[in-house]
Amino acid sequence: MSTTAELGVVTTKVPARLDRLPWSRFHWRIVIGLGTVWILDGLEVTIVGAVAARMTEPGSGINLTSAQIGTAAAIYVAGACVGALLFGRLTDRYGRKKLFMVTLGIYILATVATAFAHDAWYLYLARFVTGMGIGGEYAAINSAIDELIPARNRGQVDLAINGSYWVGSALGSLVAVLLLNESLLAANLGWRLAFGLGGILGLGILLVRRHVPESPRWLFIHGREDEAERIVDRIEAEVRQEIGRELPEPGEAVTVRQRKVIPFREIAGTALRRYRRRALLGLALFVGQAFLYNAIVFDLGTILNGFFDIGSGTVPYFMALFAIANFLGPLLLGRLFDTVGRKPMIAGTYFGSAVVATLLAILMISGSLTAWWFFLLVSVTFFVASAGASSAYLTVSEVFPMETRALSISLFFAIGTAVGGITGPLLFGHLIQSGNADLVAIGFLVGAAAMALGGLAEVFFGVRAEQQSLENIARPLTAEEADAAWRNEPAPQDVRDRSRPEHVRRAAEERKQRIDDRTARRRERESAGARRYRPGTGPGSRMYSPGMAGTTGAASRTSAMADQSLDDEVEQIAHSLQESGPTSREQLEQSVGGRSWGPGRFRRALRESEREHRAKVLANGRYAPGDGSDRPPSAQEGPRDQR
Repeated sequence: MSTTAELGVVTTKVPARLDRLPWSRFHWRIVIGLGTVWILDGLEVTIVGAVAARMTEPGSGINLTSAQIGTAAAIYVAGACVGALLFGRLTDRYGRKKLFMVTLGIYILATVATAFAHDAWYLYLARFVTGMGIGGEYAAINSAIDELIPARNRGQVDLAINGSYWVGSALGSLVAVLLLNESLLAANLGWRLAFGLGGILGLGILLVRRHVPESPRWLFIHGREDEAERIVDRIEAEVRQEIGRELPEPGEAVTVRQRKVIPFREIAGTALRRYRRRALLGLALFVGQAFLYNAIVFDLGTILNGFFDIGSGTVPYFMALFAIANFLGPLLLGRLFDTVGRKPMIAGTYFGSAVVATLLAILMISGSLTAWWFFLLVSVTFFVASAGASSAYLTVSEVFPMETRALSISLFFAIGTAVGGITGPLLFGHLIQSGNADLVAIGFLVGAAAMALGGLAEVFFGVRAEQQSLENIARPLTAEEADAAWRNEPAPQDVRDRSRPEHVRRAAEERKQRIDDRTARRRERESAGARRYRPGTGPGSRMYSPGMAGTTGAASRTSAMADQSLDDEVEQIAHSLQESGPTSREQLEQSVGGRSWGPGRFRRALRESEREHRAKVLANGRYAPGDGSDRPPSAQEGPRDQR
């Protein structure tokens, strides 16, 4: 409970109370009501690419040119940049819920308005406002999700939500197949319904969002701690009723100073004065991926239709395959960013996509490309580039101080996307309009050069951030412990530790040793020999999505709490087996309440228990206590008298 609220300082257990909650229907509401917006984002971007060719045909009801399609795409991106900056500030000032309702409402109205477009100027206006709505969602939604999801589940949830962008992309492509079928719908109607579909989905999400509360973390930081406590009380009551038992005690209280919005000029000043090389790195990575992505994704349909005679009704099939290639890139390559290393993988993906794009341009100039060979090379380019694009967000989230991290991502996203994401579609739109394949090939060479510059920036300015604490990569601006050490004073955590009883301190030390040993074994497994090249997402990687702007607010704290939760879960499994003896997997999961830990967490904890020999599988498939041979010596001695 809050104990003080004077002079802008609040002491509260609200964060600990939220982070210790078991996974429940409340959290599924958060995921559905907030996270599914990236399905809308993927739907928007892909539908434009899928229906663009139809909108350039006579009888479509609007009859645009390829250049105007590119301009509309650039205007959409510009709207997203403006929306991210404008609504990002308003979100921090007026609250998460107000803004995520407003931004979704703006998106719904604007995308439905797009369906009634009759001229280029109207389309431009509707696409700009649609982009503002989606850009505003970036800050409001990511902030709310990170503040409402328990820390132990946050990384997994973020990964799944960002990956849902490509679910929307594939969905948009497949739906466009039906809507562009002239035997079902008229040529001037199908593409309009495609835009209207986004509005219908958005309306459904809006209805779910009505039941999502304001972020209690935002409330107590902004002087409304009593309201924050009431919201958490209601959430706890709902979860307690669902699981049928009392909740565990929350962790320690935190003391925070109520704050105002951090101005972008302060963030830019910090980046340019203290982290100049890292600022150049962030800009180069963002500009490169934004140029290539926005140029090709928005214009791929018109390229296939105009240069390879792919019918406008067939283009959506290609877009669906293109979305799958983008989804698989970070899914299969992401793990290597942690095992092989950030610098070689980031530079490698940027250079790799540049090389394939260059090869595509050369073959296009020579006139030897068929439609399928062109599409294969584009897909390979973006299979590699999607992992590189993910790393741009990952890099900026890691290399700047904690206090400026989320807004730094928004700042670099806005600048990088404004430079690369607007010029890319504009350039390609005009090159496609020329009807000259050689000029389009030059556009691919420009995109390859932008990615190569990002790779060079990583080579010279990259940071070896893998397996490091974020505080070691970039020291927080307000580092209480560091300042205390500088003054030769004990840090606050040290003072708290000394005041604890001996048995509590001993248990905490044993727990820390178990977590350290477990982390060391995991790193050794993942980095040993050829295993380091095994495909997978990896703990530090993220699925590429434009919506990643504003994420990763406190990744190191999240990781630490996830490790502590895993330790608690392994201990519960081991204790249950010691008490009950051999038991089935289902009975064991019920005994420890594994379903409430969150998606996949019981499976992971059980697997970790087997690795540490805390549990073993019998011949009949049942589980029994292990010999505990992998536990730290202090933990193997058995429980001590703690009275």
